[in-house]
Order: sequence, then structure tokens, then C-alpha cells
Amino acid sequence: MRALQALRLSRHFRVRLPQTRRLPWADRLGGVRCCATLFTEQHDELRRSVRKVIDKDINPYVDQWEAEGMYDAHKVFKKLAEVGVLGITRPVEYGGLSLDYSFTVAFAEELSAINCGGIVSGILVHTDMCTPALTNFGSDELKAQFLAPSIAGDIVGCVGVSEPDCGSDVASIKTTAVRKGDDLVINGGKMWITNGCQADWMALLANTRTEGPPHKTKSLICLPLKTPGVTVARSIKKLGNCSSDTAQIFFEDVRVPAKNIVGEEGMGFIYQMLQFQEERLVAAINSVSFMERMINDTLEYCRQRKVYGQPLIKNQVIQYRLAELQTEVEALRSLGYRAAAMLMSGENVTELASMAKLKAGRLSREVADSCLQYWGGMGYTEEMPIARAFRDARLLSIAGGADEVMLSIIAKLRWGLER
Repeated sequence: MRALQALRLSRHFRVRLPQTRRLPWADRLGGVRCCATLFTEQHDELRRSVRKVIDKDINPYVDQWEAEGMYDAHKVFKKLAEVGVLGITRPVEYGGLSLDYSFTVAFAEELSAINCGGIVSGILVHTDMCTPALTNFGSDELKAQFLAPSIAGDIVGCVGVSEPDCGSDVASIKTTAVRKGDDLVINGGKMWITNGCQADWMALLANTRTEGPPHKTKSLICLPLKTPGVTVARSIKKLGNCSSDTAQIFFEDVRVPAKNIVGEEGMGFIYQMLQFQEERLVAAINSVSFMERMINDTLEYCRQRKVYGQPLIKNQVIQYRLAELQTEVEALRSLGYRAAAMLMSGENVTELASMAKLKAGRLSREVADSCLQYWGGMGYTEEMPIARAFRDARLLSIAGGADEVMLSIIAKLRWGLER
């Protein structure tokens, strides 16, 4: 039934796609098409479907989930699965829609309608961070066991890379998966695991070899989190993104079949670096709409708030500052669209995705801080959405690779500079 539904949705979005609209100057950009030229009525249909779920099944519960420190991932994912958006670019045979990345762009932009950042993080981890390598390199058996039910919203996924002493330094992770017969025995621990308190499976990066360069000793493993020896030690309280459960998880003699390795053994580091491309790009794209919402909310507040007998927005300083911020946001949007177009054409977007992620993190902080200032004392209270946005925005310069790591990647790829 789910496969038939996915096929129907796929046809719904694909069959009526008109010929791609090209701008006259597109060919002068080396054939790279801006995503804006790819948006069609079908993208709008997807946006409307996502917005209905947000308005009915997510936003009414956001304040409750923020207070409780955890959203209901199984409920939310099931609702999103009903409109077919948990596997937008994933194969039809596993319940996906087999659409191009421009639909992921539309999806990520629409998620900014959620009234907090935490739930957005949890959704994108599930859709775009724990399944790319499984989709591209995993066996048919692993896809049937983990990818298909993830797309159907039956199970919740997470990514296990960071450790207490190894965040952005992925090469230094200590968790091991030692082969014993036909099994792997896993020992170690992971930190900062989004969805970790309620996830059913993890895309785990662990050392499966003891000798060799760090980038050839690691494997990605599909790990069911109900396996004996897996312990969710704690849910971590955070400054922002409070509705997103973030766990510390330990593994003690956890035994899983060796066939749960995704692709080739020893290639996990490479696969994870490829996953990071999509993770960083989708986060940057989502942040554009997130920042635009902050600006628009602030603009509306300044229109209503009167000081010295006239609306705040009459103050030219505020007008100019919001105009500056919107200009920066539009520049980031263009960078994200360009990277997305390159990704669709099969090009390596590591450098551009890193640039977009870097700019998104820094600009999110700037927009949140500047906008909050114009809300005055009210902006410093939990009654106003800008306070939550201010706290949530800070994460983007840390999660998925800190700003300093993005700078290092850019310097290396652009000029060949080593640390």
C-alpha cells in the first residue's frame, strides 16, 4: 500500500512537470541553472502540502513540545509521510518520490513556517542527514530494513558521528566496531545526537579497522537502537532548539550483523563527508527562509509599535537596517540556489556548501540580534517569537561543522592551504 501511495505521489509531482524555464543568461553561467528557474506549480503543490501539516499537526503543539524538551517525532513524521515528503529524492521502489533536489529546496524553505528551530532540525536529520549514504551505497536489504520504513514514517532515524571529545574532528572518533564472525561488536559512545532519545535507528560512524589512515579505517553502520547494549544516557538541555531531543548514547558490546555496514567497509569517512555536503546545504537553504521570517515579523511589529506618536518603522535607521539584512539574505539565497543547481548536475559542492553554511551561521546571528533590538524589552521575553528565534539561531554556527571548520575547508579547496 505504501509503495503504491509513493508511486502515486511520485507521478503526481513528476508527470505534469513542464519544460524547465531557462533565463536568457543561463547558458552564460556554464550551464548551471539557478533553482529559481526550476520552481513550478508542482513545487507549489508540495509547499502547500507541507504547510497544511505544519499548520494542523505541528505549530499547535510547538509551545508544549518546547516546554517538555521533546517533540513527538513519530507523530510528526507519520503526518509528513502521508504527504510524501520524507523521501523526496529517494527511489520510488522504497517509497520515495525520485524527484530532483529542487523539491528538497522547496521543502526546506517551507519548514521555516514551523514556530521553532528544534523540530526543523529533527526533520532534516531524518530526511537529509542519515539516509543519503544509505540511499547511494547501501544494499537492497539495508534499504528495505531502514530506508523504506524511514520514508514511510514508521521509524525515526538519527546520525551518530560526534563524540564527547570529537565534534568537528571526525577523523579522531574513538567508537569501535570489531568484527567477530559474521557480527560487529560495537563499543564507545556518541554525543549531541539529534532525535537520539526517540530514534529507532542510527547511521553510526565507527572504526572498523585498527591500521591505516584515519579516512580509511571507518565504516557507516545501520544500528537498530533497541539492540541490547545501547543506552541513552541522558537528554541534553540546551540554550535553544529546546523541542529537539539531543542525546548522549553509549554502546557496550552491542552486536549487529556485519552486513549492516553501508557500502564498502572502510569507506564510512568518505560517505560521511558526502553526507555533510547535503546536510550543510539544506541547513543553509532553510536558514534563508528562517531569517526572512524574522525580518518580516520585526517589520510588522515595528509597524504596529508606536513611539513618540508614530510607528517605529517610520524611523529611517530601522528601515535601512532591515534593508541591509534583507540584501544579505538574498545574497545567501543565491549562493544556496547555485550550490543546489550544481548538486543536481552531479558536481562536487563541498566548497559552496561550506560557504553557504558559514554565511548562514554568521548571518543568522546578525539578523536575530538586530531584529531583537527593535522589539525592545518585549523581545527579551518568552512571549515574543523573536526570543526563541534568537536562541535557536545560535546553533547554526556550531552544528554540522563549526564556522572554523568551514573556513578550513574553504581555504584548503580554494587555495590548497593545509592546517
